[in-house]
Amino acid sequence: MTQTRSRWYVVTVFFLFMLLHQTDRLMIGPMQQTIEAQFGITDREWGYVNSGALLIGTILYPLWGYLYDRYARSKLLGLASLIWGLTTWLSAIAPNYRAFLMTRASTGIDDSSYPGLYSLIADYFGPTLRGKIYGLLQLTQPLGYLLGMVMALMIAPLIGGWRQAFYVTGSLGLAVAAAIYFGVQEIPRGQAEPEFSENPEMQTFRFSWSEARQIFKKKTMWFIFLQGFFGIFPWNVITFFIFGYLMTERGYSNEEVLFTMAPVILILAGGFFLGGWLGDALFKKTHKGRILVACAGVLLGAVFLYLAIQTPISARTEFFIFMGLAAAFMPLSSPNVTATVFDITPPEVRSTAQAIEYFIENIGAVAAPTLAGILSVAYGKGPAILWICVSAWVICFFFYLGAFFTIDADVKSLRMQMAERAQKENG
Repeated sequence: MTQTRSRWYVVTVFFLFMLLHQTDRLMIGPMQQTIEAQFGITDREWGYVNSGALLIGTILYPLWGYLYDRYARSKLLGLASLIWGLTTWLSAIAPNYRAFLMTRASTGIDDSSYPGLYSLIADYFGPTLRGKIYGLLQLTQPLGYLLGMVMALMIAPLIGGWRQAFYVTGSLGLAVAAAIYFGVQEIPRGQAEPEFSENPEMQTFRFSWSEARQIFKKKTMWFIFLQGFFGIFPWNVITFFIFGYLMTERGYSNEEVLFTMAPVILILAGGFFLGGWLGDALFKKTHKGRILVACAGVLLGAVFLYLAIQTPISARTEFFIFMGLAAAFMPLSSPNVTATVFDITPPEVRSTAQAIEYFIENIGAVAAPTLAGILSVAYGKGPAILWICVSAWVICFFFYLGAFFTIDADVKSLRMQMAERAQKENG
């Protein structure tokens, strides 16, 4: 298999891994009433189910990052997919709530496995291509959400219920595990860096604690960490509250919610790729390019979400237009944040760097629904969504503005480091 064919095979397999994994993770939401009725539990116990997996995933992010930087990422990703399949099967056979709580929490083990995937992609594609590839892969988040709804609401009833649906997605996890383990080639860390384009046989860079500590000395990374904590708030608030808002405060029926949100989610999916494409294009002109796209994304997302929430209830067409525009701009920053992490960190600690960023994000993810719930009870779902999202995006804008003034120095520092390594290899 040629290198070009090999790297697109990797992209295809990773796209399927992420799409099906997101489907497995997110389809449980629409199954809430069915599972609660079967186990005789309330919304409080249901919250424990979702928090358990999130907590396990958060705790394990640093460990996965370290392992990916020490060992073969392709084999570890195959293991992660195997764990996904097996833990989903265990959830399917859980006989009671306590067992279901533990088995569903165990599904969080593989939820923190993405840093190695993005790191391996960075060694297949150079700095000016990564944004588009990350944007393409991140399409799987909204598409997986849609597929999860279809799986939960349409397919599960046809095949016998939620347990059978878990058997299906668990089996897909096992199939993807084999495709990754046996088909994805591990390549040297740093191979796609431009300084090594003339080195067909380069040394393998290995994890070192010294380089890991340098992550915290890069000023841009601190701005990335801080925006990650606040930037996750809007995603979680919208995910958990937008459907209830449409039904209770705007009077939408189930069908109207579906026909409104399905196109919005598809627009959202396109925004990920658009963000990556724009980031790559501007990065070729200036190292500030990705940050500029991220700034535009959070500001315009805030503006159009504000206009949508403030639209009169009777103006459904205008509401849909503004929600669609908000969805187009919301994801612009996501692929650029991922690419920026790899623009400023050396290959042997990239998984660790991104794992730390995700760890901080997940702390925000835990806090966001609780804060939204408190505000929703006091002021209503609409104001809660609006205040949290707009406030978080404005805060993120200022953190991106900080990164705007530090990114040049951090990118140049990495390029100099790579050039020195290449010079040593060439003797």
